[in-house]
Order: sequence, then C-alpha cells, then structure tokens
Amino acid sequence: MQTSFNIHHLYFLLNGMAWTLALSLIAFIGGGIAGFAVALCRVSPVAAVRWSATAYVQLVQGIPLLILMFMTYFGLSIAGWTLSALVAAGIAMTIYVSAYLGEIWRGCIEAVARTQWEAAECLALSRTQRMRLVILPQALRIATPPTVGFMVQIVKNTSLASIVGFVELARAGQVVNNSIFQPFLVYIIVATFYFALCYPLSAWSTRLERRLQVGQPAPLFA
Repeated sequence: MQTSFNIHHLYFLLNGMAWTLALSLIAFIGGGIAGFAVALCRVSPVAAVRWSATAYVQLVQGIPLLILMFMTYFGLSIAGWTLSALVAAGIAMTIYVSAYLGEIWRGCIEAVARTQWEAAECLALSRTQRMRLVILPQALRIATPPTVGFMVQIVKNTSLASIVGFVELARAGQVVNNSIFQPFLVYIIVATFYFALCYPLSAWSTRLERRLQVGQPAPLFA
C-alpha cells in the first residue's frame, strides 16, 4: 500500500545525508594527503618523478569517477579483495580527489612569484627549506579558496557511490521514492539537503577569496 511521506522517511534521508558527509570527509582527507604528494612530485626537480606524477594525473582525470567506482568495488572483488561499499567508494573518491587537488595545488605552487624562489635561493636555503618556509606558505594562501570550492564538487560527486550500493543521500532519496512514489516531494527535500551541505562551502570560498585577496599576493620577500 502506498504511504505518505512521514518522519521515518525524513530520518532515512537525514541518515543518508550523514553518510554523504562522512564519504566527503574521507575523500577530502585521503585525497588531500595523496594530492599534496602529487603536487610536490609535479614540481619535483627530478624528471622521472614529474613524469610519473603527470601520468598519474592524466590517467585519473581521463577516467570517469563512475568507472573508478566500478573498478574498486567489482574489480577488486574479482581479484579476491571483497570491500564494503563505503571502503570501495572511499578508495575511488580518494584517487579521484588526489589527482584534481594535486593539480590545483601544483598550479598554486607555481603561481608563487619567481622572485620569491630566487630570493630564497639567495639566502642559501635548501630546496626543502625553500618549499617549507617560503613557497608553501604563499601557495597555501592562493590555494585556500579553490580548495574549498572543490569541496562542493566532492559532496555532489558522492551521489555516484549509489552505483556500488552505498546508501548516501541520493540513494536514500531513491529508496524513499520507491516506497511512496512522490518523486517531486522527495527530490525537493534531497535537493534542499544537498544545498544545505554545499552552499556554506560556496559562500566560505567566496569570503576567503575576498579576505585573502588572492589576486594581490603578499610576498615574504620584497
């Protein structure tokens, strides 16, 4: 018998929203750690390291996230590694996020004025010291707004995890709609929940861009 939308359906959607947030955090933290390594490799003075990182980025960016989900969930199970939907989706999104954040941060590192690199060299700092004390602090200032903005894409891309059976917000909406057959109401609520997750991040990104005045760099060396 068809039923009307009730508090139990709302609770189910809120639970899906919580899992969407959890998967987003897993993807951002894991992808951020790996992406930082990718960014450093992309600006490495060692050609083989740069080429390897470039190949990794191009490979991942050339494969749709949906296919990465399939490969981690079904491909690894064929190889004998049975993963839960959350773990498989987390691995796929971590790989995906690492490639894009790596490129974002690589661009921010290279956006630091060349004079800053040269000034650091004049102080006889090692490359590690130059990166840690001079370049990365300035790159962080440039990278903060686009990184926060990319988090919005991470949240929305979690909806693809439903393809491997992970019940996040979009999948929860499908389940509720299949039980009550009220798609307009259900998906308006789902869209509202996504907006509640994404809008603060978008507003924060805009505010950070104004506050940090990314277009007007503040060098450590004049």
